[in-house]
Amino acid sequence: MKIKYEFVTGETVEIEVEENIGEVMAQIDRDIYRSNRRETNKHNSVEALEDKGIQLADESMDIPFFIEQQEMREALHNAMDKLLPQQRELIQKVFFTGKSISEIARAEGVDESSIRDRLKRIYKKLKNFSK
Repeated sequence: MKIKYEFVTGETVEIEVEENIGEVMAQIDRDIYRSNRRETNKHNSVEALEDKGIQLADESMDIPFFIEQQEMREALHNAMDKLLPQQRELIQKVFFTGKSISEIARAEGVDESSIRDRLKRIYKKLKNFSK
């Protein structure tokens, strides 16, 4: 059996070898080719796949949970829109700016219990809007 070698310079040499050695050499060449191909496939970048139109799923994200959260945000936003401006402002002070009930009461010159009562009424309204 003849084996052909091609050097980097482009020079080609043929060598005569026994049949069993030729088969082993051919098997080694096939194994090297397969190994290189597997290694190349491991290194396909996400960007290259996207350029080819292939999209990969983000399995770290729980899609139903994400959709449920989005729907809850929309429902809360719609309910907040139905509140009076003073009620919206109170909710924003408590939940978005992190002010305490006592701070709000002092700033408005009222008792803390009146702020709590207003919040209870607002919560009840929001609960009714969400039904």
